[in-house]
Amino acid sequence: MLDQSTGYVCIAVFHVTDQLGKKVEDESMIEYIQQALGAKQPGPNSEVQTCLGRLVGMQSMSEHTVIELIGADRPGLLSEIFAVLTNHNCNIVAAEAWTHNTRAASVVYVTDHDTLGPINDNQKLTVMKEQLQNVLRGAEDCRGVKTNFSLGLTHKDRRLHQIMFADRDYEGFSDCSVDSKLNISIDNCVEKGYSVVNIRCLDRPKLLYDIVCTITDMQYVVSHGTIDSDGPFANQEYYIRHMDGCTLDTEGEKQRVIKCLEAAIKRRSPQGIRLELCTTDRVGLLSEITRVFRENGLSIANAGVTTQGEKAVNSFYVTNMSGGPVDMRIIEAVRNEIGKQILSVKDGAPKSKEPSYSLSTLKSALSLGTLLRFQWDRLSNVSLIK
Repeated sequence: MLDQSTGYVCIAVFHVTDQLGKKVEDESMIEYIQQALGAKQPGPNSEVQTCLGRLVGMQSMSEHTVIELIGADRPGLLSEIFAVLTNHNCNIVAAEAWTHNTRAASVVYVTDHDTLGPINDNQKLTVMKEQLQNVLRGAEDCRGVKTNFSLGLTHKDRRLHQIMFADRDYEGFSDCSVDSKLNISIDNCVEKGYSVVNIRCLDRPKLLYDIVCTITDMQYVVSHGTIDSDGPFANQEYYIRHMDGCTLDTEGEKQRVIKCLEAAIKRRSPQGIRLELCTTDRVGLLSEITRVFRENGLSIANAGVTTQGEKAVNSFYVTNMSGGPVDMRIIEAVRNEIGKQILSVKDGAPKSKEPSYSLSTLKSALSLGTLLRFQWDRLSNVSLIK
């Protein structure tokens, strides 16, 4: 595989299983992975079903309008955003929302309900942008708000990392050394000309992705890496250099990288109780659901919105208004109001001091716990790292 940033050929070896911990034997899934990585041209069938029954596919974002938002977090914010979109007759096709360090960011894909395509009315977009910015300004905010509209290919998770990194959500964050479940250190390997980043933290789905994306967005190049799982923990080691070939020479630069990696790890770490909504999709659905959450004193820490044909499959991590644990009686009241058949409790963040994972957490997505070992060497440097 040719690294586009350096021109070096690199080798990446992954040992993976499916979401149930079994060997991946579905030929359509293997072909989809090859297409997603660019090893094969996309075929006529762009969707594939996972072992858990979820459809995934390479969908053209040119069919939607992409809305990127960031501002100060507060209870009910997502509900008000969805209400604005509903008032403009927008159908929310997909969305992802994260909160971290008093900031909230979201990437939302919408279509015009009448045309089922992107919103092409510039006047309508201008009014929507103004109203969304007014909603984001509803809280005291010293950093300001941003609202952008775009068309084309956008990766939700990658854009959220980039948006929150540009917003400097990592600033003012406490040293990760006080967190017994998260440890990040950086040392220089002078004889090899690399800086060595070591990370030990609780394992979770997409942990590797979050870390590597952040290292890349900070303009560093990973030349070698090893990853192992140790029970519920993931141990990661990366040999990195800046794109100009320099190592991290100052303590200030090392501390900045540590804080940025800590933020990347914690942005979508589970907070609160996970609720899953599965029902027929329609305009205004998310506005109504999140309004019920707000009226019952629930705050949304993270949200993921997808549509599968005519079905809406959405997940929400919820806390109380102060960010603490939710009384399960409130959860049951919300389920009674929305419908127990369509709103279910899946799991919550670990409550005990000892690391623990529920079966549903382990099944929710590919995790580094199933990534037995990963080695990444550039062929030109393969003899440097032992």
